[in-house]
Amino acid sequence: MPSTPHLFGGDWTSEKLERVRKYLVAYATIMNRQKFRFAYVDAFAGTGYRTTARVQASSSILSPELLEDEPQEFLDGSARIALQVRPRFHKYIFIEQSSKRFAELEKLKLEFPELAEDILLENTDANSYLKDLCLNRNWKTRRAVLFLDPYGMQVTWDVIEAIASTRAIDLWILFPHGVAVNRMMTKDGKINAAWRRKLNMIFGETAWFNEFYQVRTETDLFGAKTSLEKVGNLHSIGQYFVKRLKTVFAGVVENPRPLYNSRNIPLYLLCFASGNPKGAPTAIKIAEDILMR
Repeated sequence: MPSTPHLFGGDWTSEKLERVRKYLVAYATIMNRQKFRFAYVDAFAGTGYRTTARVQASSSILSPELLEDEPQEFLDGSARIALQVRPRFHKYIFIEQSSKRFAELEKLKLEFPELAEDILLENTDANSYLKDLCLNRNWKTRRAVLFLDPYGMQVTWDVIEAIASTRAIDLWILFPHGVAVNRMMTKDGKINAAWRRKLNMIFGETAWFNEFYQVRTETDLFGAKTSLEKVGNLHSIGQYFVKRLKTVFAGVVENPRPLYNSRNIPLYLLCFASGNPKGAPTAIKIAEDILMR
């Protein structure tokens, strides 16, 4: 058991990881018959373990009702799940910026000695590492599945563009539409500068504002008054992100999977996109089947 547990969700986390696991098995089975070298990349790998309760990373956006209060039990996290998949991947890249969590992650090489030489651990910022990995490597003979499971809104759009530009990576990403994005979009449209910057960075453009807000005009005895009205909701925010993914990826699952906490509050969308034009139709078909079940 890890001495520094990675607190991470209830049933919604199990659901997310099981769906990703099923895809990894299908992907490795298909790729094992191909000529490519293929890797699994986990950009927020944590400790390799998780528990059934998650403490959200410091953010004033989040509300108390989003936090789980369930018994803690050590379970496999995404990194350990990937290492157990057979057929195996040729390479495993685990990225974790927290020094404490990274120290626990290093123990995976001892737990999986037969894979140790092919486990690459990176104690660094995920965005910076991924941009370098995607933009400064030759992807002609390489393929990968990348799992982006951030603690909030850490993943910026330029990173997603870099991932898509490889034309070689299948991406699973948790989009925080309920836990963060929708809450930052205030009803009156008066969004502070810091939150606007975060929303611009996650969507990769400023056009989202006109998508989710309309000018409303009301007339009274004193004349006409205009105000902003929020027309965006969880569904439209999610669909807007899907539309943005479609501008850079060869294939995108149209209806990502909403993930709810034990109080039935929507937290994230589990989204999938495929970068390789030739492999995208098969990848999308498999991912859609997994997400629908």
